Amino acid sequence: MPHSNPPRTYRVKSFGCQMNVYDGERMAEMLAEQGITAAPEGEEADLVVLNTCHIREKAAEKVYSDIGRLVKAGRKVGKDPMIAVAGCVAQAEGEEIMKRAPAVSMVVGPQAYHRLPAMIARAANGERATDTDMPEDAKFAALPARRKVGPSAFLTVQEGCDKFCTYCVVPYTRGAEISRPYSDLLREAEALVEAGAREITLLGQNVNAWRGENARGHAVGLGELIKELDKLPKLQRIRYTTSHPNDMDEGLIAAHGEVQKLMPYLHLPVQSGSDRVLKAMNRSHTVDSYLKLLERFRAVRPDIALSGDFIVGFPGETEAEFAETLQVVDAVRYASAFSFMYSPRPGTPAASMDGQIAREVMEERLQRLQASLGRDQHAFNQASTGKTCDVLIERKGRRPGQWLGKSPWLQSVFFEGAEADAMQIGDMVHARLGEAGPASLKGQVLSSQA
Repeated sequence: MPHSNPPRTYRVKSFGCQMNVYDGERMAEMLAEQGITAAPEGEEADLVVLNTCHIREKAAEKVYSDIGRLVKAGRKVGKDPMIAVAGCVAQAEGEEIMKRAPAVSMVVGPQAYHRLPAMIARAANGERATDTDMPEDAKFAALPARRKVGPSAFLTVQEGCDKFCTYCVVPYTRGAEISRPYSDLLREAEALVEAGAREITLLGQNVNAWRGENARGHAVGLGELIKELDKLPKLQRIRYTTSHPNDMDEGLIAAHGEVQKLMPYLHLPVQSGSDRVLKAMNRSHTVDSYLKLLERFRAVRPDIALSGDFIVGFPGETEAEFAETLQVVDAVRYASAFSFMYSPRPGTPAASMDGQIAREVMEERLQRLQASLGRDQHAFNQASTGKTCDVLIERKGRRPGQWLGKSPWLQSVFFEGAEADAMQIGDMVHARLGEAGPASLKGQVLSSQA
């Protein structure tokens, strides 16, 4: 749809993983560099970027639905929005989107969004454009410097995946595994801290696959990078996600016992408790190797909170194999976890496998799995009551006068009443954890530092 004027306001809507959240933030910073301002809340934007995720079922259909809503909302106020589709759906189905949705001005993949300003200029002249190239590192070099961020910030250190799990589209939409250079990451981390970040979460499709070369020319892994970030005096917390069991090395495990700023939390997906299903998924680890890996983390950091991912109803999964997944849950006692029904992604090997499971069977299994995971999350929270720890205040709560923050174990902690009146985003408060619910705990402030 042709546009004759450059956009003055923008809105970026990001869906899916934390990598997408990071990409959405960087696109917003890039648009601001071009003099385009964020649209005020409640107002329709001149430019809307749909930063899409391809992991969930019917992802493309949801994109078309969002496009339709944007066009309709624009017409109500007499505005013809410029629409950009970015992210993994853009990468996988860019040409089809341009054919099916004439309202879309541009499609840009997750490795090419640094070219968005040039595409916007073309769109303002009535041109429609698609860019789904995968240049190796040009994107990060072209992005603007970090200027202002929240108390907790994301830093992408690694992108892409070489694992080719049979259910997953990431190798096709994000490309091969690429590690960003060590020196670039230190510079961006320093900029994030100067811009207000007190906590940095290192991101990657397989974040622990990151490899680099330090200032002395030595090959280093993620554990060594974390130790270097630990030297930033204003940085108070370090996290990382998402890891693959096969990329875990001794240096990273040891860092959990050696680096105080590295939070006692590990997200390590297992996906299934059945070795046969894991092999069909091409996960390259067994249940036993996974459990032994967790034991090594607990040995160096006994209070570590464990998190995982699970897929139920993978093609061919029997009731007995699903029961093995429940046994893993019972053995690990996760502090938190994410669980999903299998959904076939176009072009992946699992989509054409025999033994596709009926939806009602998957739904029933998911309910049982989530009941076990919910039980353990609540138990972990209850076991935390009485502990004292630092809580980083991140945002206002739903109730008036309420504030929310995160414990070292990534639990939501809320504060309310007189002690919350003077709180601000970014405060680090020393608190006693009190009343525990399934998803949060009540905090009592003992002392604070602005």
